[in-house]
Amino acid sequence: MRYCMGLVLALTFCSTVSAAEPPRTIERMLSEEWEIAGYVGTFDNRSSLILFRKKGLNFLVQRSILYDVTRSQRVVTNCYELH
Repeated sequence: MRYCMGLVLALTFCSTVSAAEPPRTIERMLSEEWEIAGYVGTFDNRSSLILFRKKGLNFLVQRSILYDVTRSQRVVTNCYELH
């Protein structure tokens, strides 16, 4: 339930980019003056979470990255604004 509420409250940040604009990568976010506010990796080294902050904005951006060799798309990333 808590996870669903957080997901409902989280607005998509990366998917709101227009089709003509290139996808938001970590490198692009860093070049746009986003700073890494936190990082955590899982015990099995298959996924990690990175929190970004930007001066003057009152929210964080969370990026989750999953690496799974059993999937056809091996790297899956998600990006959310956390208010």
